[in-house]
Amino acid sequence: MSDNIKSWDTRYEWRAVTLLTIGFGLVGLDRWIVAPMFPAIATDLHLNYQDAGNIIGALGLAWGVSAILLGGLSDRIGRKKVLIPAIVLFSILSGFSGMAVSLTSLLLIRGVMGVTEGAFCPTSFAATAEASKPSRRGLNQGIQQSTFALFGLAFAPIIATQLLHVMSWRWVFVLVAIPGLITAVLLAIVIREPLTVAPSHGHSAAPRAPLSSIFKHRNVPLGMLGLFCAMTGIFVLSALVPSYLTDYLGLTPAQMGFVTSAIGFGGFFGQFGLPGLSDFFGRKVMAIIGFAIGAVFLLLFIHTGANPALLFALLFGTTVFAFGLFALITGPIATEAAPLGLVSSVAGIIIGAGEIFGGGIAPVIAGAIAQKYGIQYVPYFALAGLVAGAFVCLFLQETAPRKTLGVVSDLDQLEARGNSAVRS
Repeated sequence: MSDNIKSWDTRYEWRAVTLLTIGFGLVGLDRWIVAPMFPAIATDLHLNYQDAGNIIGALGLAWGVSAILLGGLSDRIGRKKVLIPAIVLFSILSGFSGMAVSLTSLLLIRGVMGVTEGAFCPTSFAATAEASKPSRRGLNQGIQQSTFALFGLAFAPIIATQLLHVMSWRWVFVLVAIPGLITAVLLAIVIREPLTVAPSHGHSAAPRAPLSSIFKHRNVPLGMLGLFCAMTGIFVLSALVPSYLTDYLGLTPAQMGFVTSAIGFGGFFGQFGLPGLSDFFGRKVMAIIGFAIGAVFLLLFIHTGANPALLFALLFGTTVFAFGLFALITGPIATEAAPLGLVSSVAGIIIGAGEIFGGGIAPVIAGAIAQKYGIQYVPYFALAGLVAGAFVCLFLQETAPRKTLGVVSDLDQLEARGNSAVRS
């Protein structure tokens, strides 16, 4: 084993991963707190199903465009110069959501918020990859992403519904913005820069691959397509399942909250479980299995009546794999396909493409389907996305270090796969 691996800075690895995990969890909280509060918001602002899809979609579209345009910015200027302003701004904008007085103002605020989250997302994934020991990369990136579902789709409904008993939805937005500002300070203290970013004291940066090489690895375009499919399942279900459960199946609000929390808890376990398993069994095989089993669970969910316990179990199973696929594709699959020094750029392109359709356009289409034909047809749209994703992943190239290089024993092998080292 080389001296590089023997001297790996495990203390920095876990400090960085912990803070980046909290940061991405707050992205999920700030993004999804709007969904469980939508009935209260809708009453005040006179909104409908289509408006719900548009609100979710506006943030997703802005996130996607921002991830593509700004995702590579930190490869050039440094991780902290993107991470810190982004988390400060999306936290403040989340608080400003409580000041919305109309659909237009809420769409505008959430759209700008999406721009900041789109910059934070690929940068944080790259920072986690660089802080992680190669043999733990999939697990660490999964852990980091798992709190997106846990905070945003498991805790958010509980937090929102409890706080709404003592304050208006406007003040809930303000309150949940505070943790992000605290996390920004801690990230500024802890996070280090990769060697491919020139240090401020004048040393030269390591050479970076040209931007033209981004699509050289076939997993980049395939990752974009796969994420289209995974995010169609994720965001259509997250946005409209609460209304499906109450308006179509006739569940009470309390039953709906119980069943809907399965999205967050399932997503939490899936987002570290699937990438973690892929460290051992391979990225490609776990991606195919994830799409296939997720589709089976969703099909069973669609054909289940008003049985809260069974609905919870099936929705939990669906989102274990759907969110696990999000973490797998945007994490190790994206970073291992990246040319040297362009980890954040590749992650941004894949995330951005997936967000534009899966997080932006798909919820708008789902809202239109619900408004025109009935909300009972919306889950079939999510199902189609998962089935299509299984086919796309048949063509992935395997990149897991244990499968392609054996047990990683030298950091140079990691760099050869396009990942940059971290300053000690």
